Amino acid sequence: MTFDVLIIGAGVTGCAIARELSRHDIKTAVIDKNDDVSMGTSKANSAIVHAGYDAKPGTMKARMNMLGNPMFDALSRELDFPFKRNGSLVLCFDDPSRSELEKLKTRGEGNGVPGLEIIDRKELLAMEPHIGSKVLSALFAPTGGIVCPYEMTIALAENAAVNGVSFYLGRLVTGIERTENVFTVTTGNGVFKSRVLINAAGVFADDIHNMLSADKVHIIPRSGQYILMDKNVGGLARHTLFQLPNEMGKGVLVTPTVDGNLLLGPTAVDIDDKNNTATKREQFEDIIRVAGMSMDHLPLRQVITSFTGLRAHSTTDDFMIAPVPDVPGMIDVAGIESPGLTSAPAIGAYVRDLVGECIPLPVNKNFISYREGIARFRDMDIDERNKRIKDNPAYGHIVCRCETISEAEIVCAIHRPLGAKDIDAVKRRTRAGMGRCQGGFCSPQVAAILSRELDIPMTDVMKSGPDTPILVGKNKEI
Repeated sequence: MTFDVLIIGAGVTGCAIARELSRHDIKTAVIDKNDDVSMGTSKANSAIVHAGYDAKPGTMKARMNMLGNPMFDALSRELDFPFKRNGSLVLCFDDPSRSELEKLKTRGEGNGVPGLEIIDRKELLAMEPHIGSKVLSALFAPTGGIVCPYEMTIALAENAAVNGVSFYLGRLVTGIERTENVFTVTTGNGVFKSRVLINAAGVFADDIHNMLSADKVHIIPRSGQYILMDKNVGGLARHTLFQLPNEMGKGVLVTPTVDGNLLLGPTAVDIDDKNNTATKREQFEDIIRVAGMSMDHLPLRQVITSFTGLRAHSTTDDFMIAPVPDVPGMIDVAGIESPGLTSAPAIGAYVRDLVGECIPLPVNKNFISYREGIARFRDMDIDERNKRIKDNPAYGHIVCRCETISEAEIVCAIHRPLGAKDIDAVKRRTRAGMGRCQGGFCSPQVAAILSRELDIPMTDVMKSGPDTPILVGKNKEI
């Protein structure tokens, strides 16, 4: 299979690039080792749209952050994914640390962040009634926001696919060669050729880079664990509550999510295993201890799950977005850690321009900029619900009671572009299984719907990718 551009990596960055390239009449493909998009860092992170006060001026992080942040309002409307500008607060716990807030404010203003101000405890209490008793002041950034990272990634991917980008998932790259200005990428399931190769492989980006370039790079997997609380306590925080950042990142935060939960984390631990997303008790305890400084009386009985994500930390401490000097036609998009989610729309446009320096980019006259998401039964008023049920009785069958997800939504998720093929893929597209019971009641029904719609036996329905069956056949030898 031969393409003009081949993107390795179907996370938010790779899909943002794919969507930008779909504006042009070229053959573009995305490959990923996982069986769905948004399966790496993009599905397990803080879900924050950063204002931009933390990135060092002059870095690629600062540049992409400041370009990406204002793009979210229009992009979320165009592609129909949830986004909210709730603002962020960086908390200060003692008088000597106030000078650090001043430095952050100055840095942010140098980066061009609008509306920054330092506020005292009295004003803070009006904004955040449950703020920690030791918080004295804070840096307020009104342009901070929250988003659903996997829904955003899926939206970008669906729109790119509708506009002609090909997605080949479940394709682990095993080798790359470049001969006569053509890249040959070998995977466990097919060989791909392209004129331009984009490396957006997340924590594996150094592996891809080092297959071709003599100038080796190193990506450090940085593990971050989170705690998610039920929706009935999601309103305890109105803004995203940060503490002063350190050399390992922006620290443990407390934030509402766009779906109404309360999220705590992450920790930051550098590890060696790029596949290790295990949760650990000691990190859970660290989150509770540190987050407890930001908010008094954390409702620990409302914890519904914890999870771990990996960030791709570059030894350069900056995004690596540039052509590879000794490999013409190859573009690195590596080291994309925080504020990578915020930066993704800007990175997409920037990399598109880099591709334009390699090959012509004629305009796709049939480009469709808008995408309609799955109609959410839980968000409909009574008249709309009745109409939907009349037109499609599957809307009247609620499969996930915690999140009020109907059978019709699940069927839609399965048959959309890049449709769901397993239980967790349905979860990411509809939230079925993300409520308080974490799929305890609805998973069997979701599995039955997948079996019916994909015309496969129940024993072939997977939880999350290959070799994760939830049911097994009877052992004939017993």
